[in-house]
Amino acid sequence: MSALDNDPAPRPRIPVRRIRFSYPTGSLDRHYVDGDLVMSHIVAHLSSTFPEGEDFFIRSVRRYADQLTDPELRSRVKGFIGQEVTHGREHRALNDRLRQMGYPTGFGERSCRRVVGLYERRLSPLTCLAFTAALEHFTAIFAETLLGDERAQALLGTTEVRSMLLWHAIEESEHRSVAFDVYRAVGGSERRRIAAMRAIMVLFTSSLVIHTFVSLLGDRAAYNPIRLGRSLAALRHSPFLSPKVLRRVGSYNRRGFHPDDIDNTALLEYWTTELFGARGTLVDHLT
Repeated sequence: MSALDNDPAPRPRIPVRRIRFSYPTGSLDRHYVDGDLVMSHIVAHLSSTFPEGEDFFIRSVRRYADQLTDPELRSRVKGFIGQEVTHGREHRALNDRLRQMGYPTGFGERSCRRVVGLYERRLSPLTCLAFTAALEHFTAIFAETLLGDERAQALLGTTEVRSMLLWHAIEESEHRSVAFDVYRAVGGSERRRIAAMRAIMVLFTSSLVIHTFVSLLGDRAAYNPIRLGRSLAALRHSPFLSPKVLRRVGSYNRRGFHPDDIDNTALLEYWTTELFGARGTLVDHLT
């Protein structure tokens, strides 16, 4: 029996945390992802897309909030929106700091704004919601790879960027199925859902490659062929591009798929304690 034939089990409440991060001048190395040239530019570009992307996700889900009859899902939508609002705000602050370091995050934000504007003008609200569910699948997988793979965590060193991305990762994991469940609750079809993911896979990958290339053009270190070559070669061994991760991305295209097919309860319990428990490393960031 597929996931489409079962009512989902009750899910934990989605907490909205009041949190702030700070990036003092001089606190970050130029290539802040473990000194890696290309990965530093990739993460900077991804961060630049979050403010506009999170706003798009919120609008796509909120548009259908009044149609939801399940009180649990309505509550989860409120938690989803609260978390995404905070993500957008904190990534804007990080983007400002990265821009001071020479990364073209302003260009990335403007490009993302144009793209999501095009989506909303040309595509139906239901397709925008399908795009949101697909992109939330991407972010949840990358988030859970960061939380579950020590190699991924090691890339971030001990900077405030590490703290911010770990917080973002746990919240993406907490609300990973909200947009998907809203899409299904309002009658979204499997065909549209899978088609949206296939489109997103092409659009996301091509955008990431193009914007990372443009970002690298503005970095003098990228003109050192040895350093650039080593950094590009290291991508093949990135924990974010492992066969396991790629298979999980592709699993979205299976009929009957649900984001909660993979249980992340233990992962969330561990990191909730690690970050926000009595001795959590981010307790002092809560406001």
